[in-house]
Amino acid sequence: MFHHRSLLSALLAIAALVALPAAAMAANPSRAVVFSQAVSGAEGEPDEGGLFAARNGRLNQLTENPADSQPDFSPDGRMIAFVRDGDLWAMRADGSAQHAVTGGPEVDGRPHFAPNGRYLLFERAAATGAPRDLYTVRPSGAGLRRLTTSAADEREATFSGNGRAIAFVRGFAEPGGGSADDVFTVRPSGAALRRLTRTGRVDEFAPRFFARGIVFSRGQSGEGPGAYADVFTMRGNGRGVRALIRGAGSAYVEDVSPNGRLLLFRRSQGLWTKPLPVGRRGAGRARKLTEVADQSTTNAVFSSAGRQVAAFIATEERETLAAVDVRSRRSVELARGYSLESGSTASTIGPVIAWQPPR
Repeated sequence: MFHHRSLLSALLAIAALVALPAAAMAANPSRAVVFSQAVSGAEGEPDEGGLFAARNGRLNQLTENPADSQPDFSPDGRMIAFVRDGDLWAMRADGSAQHAVTGGPEVDGRPHFAPNGRYLLFERAAATGAPRDLYTVRPSGAGLRRLTTSAADEREATFSGNGRAIAFVRGFAEPGGGSADDVFTVRPSGAALRRLTRTGRVDEFAPRFFARGIVFSRGQSGEGPGAYADVFTMRGNGRGVRALIRGAGSAYVEDVSPNGRLLLFRRSQGLWTKPLPVGRRGAGRARKLTEVADQSTTNAVFSSAGRQVAAFIATEERETLAAVDVRSRRSVELARGYSLESGSTASTIGPVIAWQPPR
């Protein structure tokens, strides 16, 4: 049950269906790319919006609440989990059967379906800005379980391909101010908590599992001129740390392909791919996928087949969401945020993107 809505849907549809070279249409996704977008009026409060699905050159509105964000598909592509006003919600992929999964005064966010689809992994904070802990819950709302109980801030959780391990970042307060981030792993049951990195005032962040272990960013996380990063790999037990990409500008991990063999990262005004080491074969040569403006914010993810990338790119002037074919590097714009010259209306795309897996 896809819904079409007046102003926002019309503007999004225009942005998604702008004239494109015929070759670029090859990058158009055959499975839905779901994202959030909200239109704010003169007072700055969202007036319209919700979750949208871009597919085959068409844009459909799935929900009508401008507070909806952070979507994630179930492994079979039939269900979407998302965040609404600090709680987790779930619905069918067509926008029907919306229901709350969590409730209460806590602030919940970043839901991720387990590879078996039976439960959701998410972050919970006592209040906005408070340290987060990791929890799991079934899509029905039953079986709530707390995985971590420290006073530190725990975030950026991701599953291994087989679902038997979760890697995440824990931020520790440093003496004299500031914090340092390290990578941990834990089982979905909450057992076998293990600290993998221990580097003091250097941060490790953005961990992703790949075929031979974990790839992650190391440097100084956050915003501002002091932020930087290189990319490293290590085995699943934290041993064998090796530099994968370093020097020649910062490199930040974005995603790893579903088969665990290709890294997507941001560096030097672009999104790049690089084969990861597999077996006795070392890492391959990096390849630029698409241009990214300097000082922009990005969030990019592989499709479930690993053949395309959905890229959210935000600058001071505009936000865009595009699909890029990994092999041909051809790109098609799916949506665009905008700001009218009068300053009375603005549209904001949410940075979290979800690709629909095949059923």
